[in-house]
Amino acid sequence: MQNETFSIKKRLKSFVFAFNGIRILFRNEHNAWIHLFASICAISLGFFCHISSIEWIAVLFAIGLVLSMEAVNSAIENLCDFASPDKHETIKKVKDLAAGAVLISAIIALIIGLIIFTPKLLKILSI
Repeated sequence: MQNETFSIKKRLKSFVFAFNGIRILFRNEHNAWIHLFASICAISLGFFCHISSIEWIAVLFAIGLVLSMEAVNSAIENLCDFASPDKHETIKKVKDLAAGAVLISAIIALIIGLIIFTPKLLKILSI
């Protein structure tokens, strides 16, 4: 496999696999729906509050981090379920750690959102 020559066609085909992964994420993973809804809310709020370019970068980075972590978590959970369909303490630990990573990223995204949107919303509501 390492001796394969570079192929633009194969690189482009890898995008098909990646987009399929995104499709699977949003079709099959219910928690991804929650993150997608929160992302749409944050983006809508960004337009409503006229956030700056730097604030957009922070919001979009946070959204990307949470959705990416959810995809990795889902991949780990699927692999664990395939490798060990029976309950196993080590598998539970791996799955809990992956879920914890998603939670950490979601909490950080929430804090970023609060830092950016709270002052703007307070200013809008005080008028």
